[in-house]
Amino acid sequence: MTYPDLETLPAELREAVLSRGGANVYHMLMHSRGMAMGFCAFADTVFDGCSLPPDLREIAILRVGHRYGSAYEVHQHEALSRLLKIPEAVFAACALDADVAALSDGQQAIIGWTDMILRDHRLHGDELVRAHAQLGTEQLADLVLVVGFYQLVCNFLNTFPIEIEDYNTFEKAREYRIAAKGN
Repeated sequence: MTYPDLETLPAELREAVLSRGGANVYHMLMHSRGMAMGFCAFADTVFDGCSLPPDLREIAILRVGHRYGSAYEVHQHEALSRLLKIPEAVFAACALDADVAALSDGQQAIIGWTDMILRDHRLHGDELVRAHAQLGTEQLADLVLVVGFYQLVCNFLNTFPIEIEDYNTFEKAREYRIAAKGN
């Protein structure tokens, strides 16, 4: 399956791809014209509205990517983690069977809770009590939503042949937004 021709997309969809650095996942997503903007809005909210600190959010996202075997997802969020100045040892610990010694107890808990959500489709028992005590209701809700959203993302990535870009899409998106403000 090929990427849709950006020139034939409605302006709103073309802008959605370009404003996100031309990331191939968004480009391929435009095959779903009716759902693409909702997906984009949710993705934006994961970054702009999530109450989890960025390191915990990225740990959860990377763990989902590793558990789903999604090289594209892992690549993109390792690149974002570098931009966020998250230490390499932290995001490297998200890989399956990785040494988690570089992670704080809270960061290790995020990996465990993410794994439980992926395995059991929910948090429950003592782990639910512990997660609620540590995160509070808002961050716990956001963790569950982030894990669920990235399951969707990984299902999409693992179904469609999406190539990893040879540039940092997050930097390109930032450059695009700066240029758009200048016009």
